[in-house]
Order: sequence, then structure tokens, then C-alpha cells
Amino acid sequence: MKAVVYACMANGLEEVECLAAVDVMRRCGIEVKLVSMSGELLITGSHGIKITADMLWEDGDPGEADCIFLPGGMPGTKHLAEHQGLCLALKQAVDEERRVAAICAAPSVLGGLGLLSGKKATCYPGFEERLTGAEYTKQGVVTDGLVTTARGLGYALDLGLEISALLVGKETAAEVKDGIQYDFV
Repeated sequence: MKAVVYACMANGLEEVECLAAVDVMRRCGIEVKLVSMSGELLITGSHGIKITADMLWEDGDPGEADCIFLPGGMPGTKHLAEHQGLCLALKQAVDEERRVAAICAAPSVLGGLGLLSGKKATCYPGFEERLTGAEYTKQGVVTDGLVTTARGLGYALDLGLEISALLVGKETAAEVKDGIQYDFV
């Protein structure tokens, strides 16, 4: 069975954080669904780039996702935190031992829900205090249990590779990393 990831997109998201991680995951054979949280398929990012989602949140079943991924950006992160259905689905995912991931400002959503309590986590500088209960680390990408967090745009490829390694294996992620000519220095 193919791994499924829901990439939750809200207006004001950081476009490259979302699409770079999604691109890597799709290259690894993961079925990534771009999910609009706004009620419309067209999402406008924080830099004015328009992205067409695959589906609306209300038309999906977040219970099918092996991982729910939250891109950062503002005000996109704020919109994600305000979405009650998403917040419930994130809690349920962890309760059911499925993965959640967030980058940049979006780990603050997980912190606000208590999903980082007792875990190591990272985020965009300035959001550390919103990682409620977490041990903050400056690492680029951190996985602690079912939760993966990343600092920001510069780590979007690393995040995509990390989620891929966790869902479909390190070997597949390494092959894709080699194929995209990505040599982390």
C-alpha cells in the first residue's frame, strides 16, 4: 500500500517550503495530496504565488494520511492554527500513531495543541516560545517519535527526505537525494 501524506495549504503559506518537500516526497513514490484549507482550490502564498490544490479539506479523509504536513509562512500558519478540523485531525493522527510534520512557523501549531510536549523540536527563529513543552534545538530537521519539525525554507528538501525516509525507507530517500544532485555540505 502506498504511503499517503496530506500537505495542508492555507492562504499565506510559504510556497517553496511546501512544494520542495512535496516534490521530494512524490519522487519517493509517496502519494502527496495538496489539501486546501480555505474552501477554494486556488491558494495564494505569502509571496503571491498561486498554487492549485488537489482537493478541499472537507472532501478528504485525514484518517487515510500516514502523515499530515504543515508548511509554514505567515499568515498561512495562523490560518492552519485556526482550522478546527485540522487541529482535531493532528491530535487524532498522533493518538493513532501516525506522523505529523511542520516547518518554519508551523511547528507552533503543533506546540499549541500540546503535541510537542516532552519532545525535541525546531522552528523558525522567533517562534521558539510557541513550541509549548518542547526542548528547542537549532537543528535543521528534527524527528522525535511521530513528530518531525524543520527550521525553515533552507531545510525544505531535508524535510521532504526525512519524511520520505520515515514512510518509505532510507534507501529510497537516499536514491532520490542522489538523483536530484543534492549534496548537503
